[in-house]
Amino acid sequence: MPCNVDASDGLRSTPRAVAAFLTATGPGPDGTLRRVSDSTVLLATDADHIYDEVDAALGGDHTVVRVHAGAEVLAAVGEHGPDLVVLDLQIGNMGGMATCLDLRLEERAERIPPQRVVMLLDREADVFLARRAEADAWVVKPVDPLALRRTAQGALAG
Repeated sequence: MPCNVDASDGLRSTPRAVAAFLTATGPGPDGTLRRVSDSTVLLATDADHIYDEVDAALGGDHTVVRVHAGAEVLAAVGEHGPDLVVLDLQIGNMGGMATCLDLRLEERAERIPPQRVVMLLDREADVFLARRAEADAWVVKPVDPLALRRTAQGALAG
């Protein structure tokens, strides 16, 4: 069976790069090679620097999938089945708090499976909002990569 390599990762076609790619990938359901990771993280943010920070902190161990608006999260949960949802408090048309509440309502209606949610807060005072939205965990920005990794691991562990 032929295998297709997705070169969108920007890897150079040197033998070392190909070997690294093959070690970090595995066969997908359609026979193409896909990156292997322990879990999928869905990130909702419209800020590129937040995506860069979260991807740097979690991207090595997890596949990070990004949506740019809170209104896109529910559909992305259905499409990707993430193990963890990371919500920026300040996102476009539907903020992180409203998005988290929406996920919790959908869970209670049994339209989606339970989701682990980490919120990225703007200040310490926003912890109240994260609790009201029933987030599993939160991190106050600016994002500390080690704190985010620990928080994500804790949320994934339950």
